Amino acid sequence: MPFVIAALGAIAAAYFWANRARNAAYIADDMIDIAQTALGAARRFNFRRKANTHPIDCIDDSKIAVGALAVAFLELGGLPTVEDKATMKVALRSGLRVSEDDAEELSVLGSWMIQQCKGADAAFTRLARRLRKLTSASGLDDLMPVLTHIVNNLPGALTARQQDALSDLDRIFRN
Repeated sequence: MPFVIAALGAIAAAYFWANRARNAAYIADDMIDIAQTALGAARRFNFRRKANTHPIDCIDDSKIAVGALAVAFLELGGLPTVEDKATMKVALRSGLRVSEDDAEELSVLGSWMIQQCKGADAAFTRLARRLRKLTSASGLDDLMPVLTHIVNNLPGALTARQQDALSDLDRIFRN
């Protein structure tokens, strides 16, 4: 009888570790997919990182800046839900007139840029300055329909951080 119990225990342990290994493989595949999406987005929008330069200072396309600003604005309201992200992608598609794949890639690239700034607060201000430098005042014409769509479709009111970001945006584009 003890041999049967030991055999069942060994089978259960092997099953447990096999499932853990399989789940680790799935997680690794997901991480690779995320990295490939980010790299594809960077290539698709001709984003090139320069040595000894912050990634936001390397942005040459206003669409990248607008996409990253939309992601930062959404993250200023707290952890975004799946519905919030879907709303943001619709806003990017309609505001920038890009495809669904491009909107997805802009959001992934925007998330990466926010991580490089170590937070949405710093990223929003830095991205707004970069957009202003790239497009002067006309960049606001591309950004505002996107942010307006996000604000109109968010459940609840704007957070204090989002209101501060909008006032920073106004200040940056007025000067």
